Amino acid sequence: MAGYTQTMKRDNELGGGVARAAVAAMIAALFAGSTALTPLYVIYKQAFGFSQITLTLVYAVYVVGNLAALLFFGRLSDVIGRRPAAMAATGVAVVSALFFLLAENLMWLDIARILSGLGIGIGAGTGTAWLAELIEGEDKSRAAVIATSTNFVGLGVGALMSGLLAQYAPWPLRLTFAVYLVLLALITLLIWRTQETVSRPGRLSDVSMQPRLSVPDKIRAQFVAPAVTGFGAMALVGFYAALAPSILAQQLHATNHAEAGGLFFELSIVAAAAILATARLSSRFTMLAALVLMVPTVALIVAAQAFASMTMMIVATGFCGVAAALGYRGGLQVVNQIAPGDRRAEVVSAFFICCFCGNALPVIGIGVLSGWTSATVASLAFAGMITIFSLVALGFGARYAR
Repeated sequence: MAGYTQTMKRDNELGGGVARAAVAAMIAALFAGSTALTPLYVIYKQAFGFSQITLTLVYAVYVVGNLAALLFFGRLSDVIGRRPAAMAATGVAVVSALFFLLAENLMWLDIARILSGLGIGIGAGTGTAWLAELIEGEDKSRAAVIATSTNFVGLGVGALMSGLLAQYAPWPLRLTFAVYLVLLALITLLIWRTQETVSRPGRLSDVSMQPRLSVPDKIRAQFVAPAVTGFGAMALVGFYAALAPSILAQQLHATNHAEAGGLFFELSIVAAAAILATARLSSRFTMLAALVLMVPTVALIVAAQAFASMTMMIVATGFCGVAAALGYRGGLQVVNQIAPGDRRAEVVSAFFICCFCGNALPVIGIGVLSGWTSATVASLAFAGMITIFSLVALGFGARYAR
């Protein structure tokens, strides 16, 4: 009877390429939830009556969930298994979507954003590890390429879907999340049927809640270049995710919500394509190329605002997608190479914290500056910061990141 039960269980599980597709779809779906809000920020701003600074804080609070997942739940799937951890991540995403669906004020949005960040933080790490184990006997670097590319695809699809529904369908602040809940239900069903790869899963009580985070002294100089690259790459993504819709509406006079979603979709698809197209390039070259590209990218963003040019904004978005993709992938690969084997998880976690801070802190700064001066001046300050950071990282990268 036990043997029959095990056979039935195996028959009900997805295996091979279908299993890898299911895990990749989970990663994409989780990230889609984080940008579903992007075209809706302008609508929420009008409906709830909050300022541009508050808008940037709603975006940035998402990082609280990311950091909580990284610091306290980084080893969750190693202990309890990939499937239970993935189910937990999608469960948190469902609760986040319900808060968005029923949101009545700013507090609901903040809670939903924190939960979204928590679900993504748990699910992305779990999914990446699961993919590496499902790719048996093959190049394990494929797992990182699949995970990062589907990450960007999810970000783009989430923004595009939300923009189209907000512009051309009723109930713009409700329908997006109702559709997203249906998608999460389908993804959860797929994950429930995907084979477990942890041979002897433990219990939740076995998970250590003590955070460990540090960079060894001997690699700190080498760590500067990838850390600053990751910061800059995610700062560019954060700028588009939080502020591009407002820039389109105020400086470029483009009020179509589908255009706002389409702009971020362009960034994400270009980024995913860049990751796939440059998979064979060395990590050091990829990282340094990203740093060089960041300077013309921010120059084009400022010029697009100053001249109110949608064409320049579209070109800037393409540059941004390539720079963000190469910066994120190249920086992460360099960190993996320089980190000591027995402390790799700690060093990689430190890199991710730099990325999360880059995704949030500059956006808040731009929001504050735009309240005091103008959006163009704030973007100019952002461009100056990215340029300085890029030059510093290039200096360290040319010297140490070998």
